Amino acid sequence: MAAVVPTRPAPGRGPGTRELVQNLTMREVRSQFKRTALGRLWSIINPLAIIAIYSLVFGFILVSPITPGTNSGIHVFALFLATALIPWSFFAAAILTGMGSIVNNEGLLSKVYFPRFILPVSSILAIAVTFGIELSLLTIVMAIAGGIEVFLFLPGLIAMAVIMIVFCIGVALMLSVAMVYFRDTQHFMALFIQLWFYATPIIYSQALVQSQEQKLQASGWNLFGEPFPLLFLYNLNPATLFTGAFRTMLYDFAWPAWPVWLGASVWALAMLGIGSLVFRRFSARMVEEL
Repeated sequence: MAAVVPTRPAPGRGPGTRELVQNLTMREVRSQFKRTALGRLWSIINPLAIIAIYSLVFGFILVSPITPGTNSGIHVFALFLATALIPWSFFAAAILTGMGSIVNNEGLLSKVYFPRFILPVSSILAIAVTFGIELSLLTIVMAIAGGIEVFLFLPGLIAMAVIMIVFCIGVALMLSVAMVYFRDTQHFMALFIQLWFYATPIIYSQALVQSQEQKLQASGWNLFGEPFPLLFLYNLNPATLFTGAFRTMLYDFAWPAWPVWLGASVWALAMLGIGSLVFRRFSARMVEEL
């Protein structure tokens, strides 16, 4: 049987790229909780359940020490956890969903031509809608717990969310191509995301990392003859920058330092640039490989 070749639309006909992104994004949003009794409420129930479980384990059983919010005075482990866990949940879900967007839409790709990058972008934007709802509710909770001053950081929260979305799109562009050619990518990334989670200060504070750094240095650990820079290495992790920025604004009621903004922006632009180059280089034969 001859392969089905996607047909390009005639010039001037069919929806433009922006309209396609909007339509596919809304399709993904509507399908997220389709045929479920609670519908969109699952976007609230899921993070609450995860926060409750981690709070029980790391807040009461394996106690992870935290300090009160710098300006908010909040000293509740569940809220400390939520301010980083909710951004991380979007971060991980966006990368994994964007990674599988090409393979999961094999039938659509074989029937009609459209810019392939739209699939990873629209899948991530759909998850961003849920993230926006969760982040809005969390901001309201933090206002009740610590004061309405948290609303002053709304522009910063939106800006950091956009930067994180750009980063996730760049990573997803690369991984979606890798998934087409190497299906083991999904299994590797599932393991890597778990490791990435524990390598990011989410269930523990950066203060704990700093104390561990001091212990390592006191024990004689070094790197190329210099004291072991554990905290510096942690801050090279882009997820640390993203989740730390959200926690600073939501839990401490403070603005992240400019190196955090700079580092997060550099990571986002670098990954978007690399992801776009890789996607453009290998996307031509996607349909044949699928």
